[in-house]
Amino acid sequence: MVFSSLIFLCVFLPVVFILYYLIPSIKAKNTILIIFSLVFYAYGEPVYVLLMILSTVLNYVFGRLLGAKKSKLVLILSVVFNIGLLVVFKYTDMLIGTVNSLLGLKLPLAEIWLPIGISFFTFQAMSYVIDVYRAKIAPQKNYLNVLLYISLFPQLMAGPIVRYSDIEQQIGSRTFDMQRVAAGLRRFICGLSKKVLIANTVAVAADALFKVPAAELNMLSAWIAAIGYMLQIYYDFSGYSDMAIGLGQMFGFTFLENFRHPYSALSVQDFWRRWHISLSTWFRDYLYIPLGGNRKGKVRTQINKVIVFATTGLWHGANWSFVIWGLFHGLFLMLEDILPIKKMPGGLKRVYTLLVVCVGFVVFRADTLPQGLQVIGRMFAGTDFSTYPMGLAMEQLTPIFILAVIAGCIAAFPVWARIKEKLAERTRKMKWVEPASYVCSVAALLVCMLSLSSGTYNPFIYFRF
Repeated sequence: MVFSSLIFLCVFLPVVFILYYLIPSIKAKNTILIIFSLVFYAYGEPVYVLLMILSTVLNYVFGRLLGAKKSKLVLILSVVFNIGLLVVFKYTDMLIGTVNSLLGLKLPLAEIWLPIGISFFTFQAMSYVIDVYRAKIAPQKNYLNVLLYISLFPQLMAGPIVRYSDIEQQIGSRTFDMQRVAAGLRRFICGLSKKVLIANTVAVAADALFKVPAAELNMLSAWIAAIGYMLQIYYDFSGYSDMAIGLGQMFGFTFLENFRHPYSALSVQDFWRRWHISLSTWFRDYLYIPLGGNRKGKVRTQINKVIVFATTGLWHGANWSFVIWGLFHGLFLMLEDILPIKKMPGGLKRVYTLLVVCVGFVVFRADTLPQGLQVIGRMFAGTDFSTYPMGLAMEQLTPIFILAVIAGCIAAFPVWARIKEKLAERTRKMKWVEPASYVCSVAALLVCMLSLSSGTYNPFIYFRF
């Protein structure tokens, strides 16, 4: 368990922030961040903080060894260690269950508790060692810098996945000014609002309908469930990324963007250029390109895409439905290379992309693959409009749900960015606009805190990955 949201907002963050800015030395600031990052991770799971520290120590050693001598053996050992962590703590029960199903055995499950954020900090550690091997970065001689890089609390739990090269200079030298801090706080509140006001609201309907047997759904309720979850996962995860980027900015770090309006994409390929950018670029640079990328012929390129998207699905969870979800996206990427999808009108391309992504997320959300397929079937053939299935659908269409869906659909597209562009010249002359944005942010923070005070626990979806 991690800190409750209110404890984080009202106690943890203010204490870290005050101590951080009271201390002038950059080394002392880094030490403060390390200590509180370890406390943040250890809260409720003190044993697994030792696992993360072990990961940082060994990857630091691997980096130093590769810095002294470029060795494929050391690189292989580092990859085996990091992938081994994931296999043991994340995939053991999946493997045992698969063996039981294939061979008719009844081997007991290990039931190992999944360390929060293990997929994220393991991928960061791997990228560090691989980049040292590739001579893209120099091995870090100061272990504490590696520990800070991997354990930094703003993005520790659910990304974005940060490359060491992106923050190497910032670890040793950062600028501090109140305007940057204020902008970071505003970005943090924006992310928190996405999570609390949109994701948590639409999640009520999505969770309620996915708990119902699929046979009881009709076309309307199945689409409410699908669209509700589609909005929930986007605002949940992009909200966390905004919070991480904003917190990083408050402490002098610049993290790269992780989402760029993915639901405005014009193809599945375009969607993956906009969705979870830090993960898709990680797989591109550390798996797809080493496999040969698109340099070894069309057949090999398609095989590489299948491998990458199967692995992407598996990264998300220890269940074969996640692998199917990844392969589903990989299939459409291959079709886009064959069929003239790019020649379709823009509106039609957008509808096609949203439909593929929405159907894929049903499989992603469902507890089992059969449930996901049944819900998809109901989306397109659920013609039972009798009293019970209609009542089930209408129960979810509360005013607050409808408001959240409308707000979520509008904000999912770059509408505000275009409005800002058009008003750029005018707003330069309207000096009240910037202060007004901060007033709105404070109001949004108060609304979020009131909502969180209800005591409902709504963890971020990607905490379990």
